[in-house]
Amino acid sequence: MGLISKGAKCSVTSCDNDGVRSLTASKVEGTGVDIPHGLKKAILCKEHYKEWKKATKEDRDTEKARFSRF
Repeated sequence: MGLISKGAKCSVTSCDNDGVRSLTASKVEGTGVDIPHGLKKAILCKEHYKEWKKATKEDRDTEKARFSRF
C-alpha cells in the first residue's frame, strides 16, 4: 500500500486536505508550492497538485520534447 491509500494528508504548510498525488520533494521545491524543507516525498491535495501542474507546465513540456522521437 502506498502513502495515499493509507490516508496521508497534504504536505503543504497549513493544508489539512487528503493527499491525491505523491511527488519527489525536489520536483515541488521552488515552484511556489510551500512545503517544509527536508522531505523526501511531497504529498499534494487536488488543489495544490493543480497549482503545481500550472507552475511547471512549460518545464514539463520542454522535458517531454527532449525525450520524444520525431
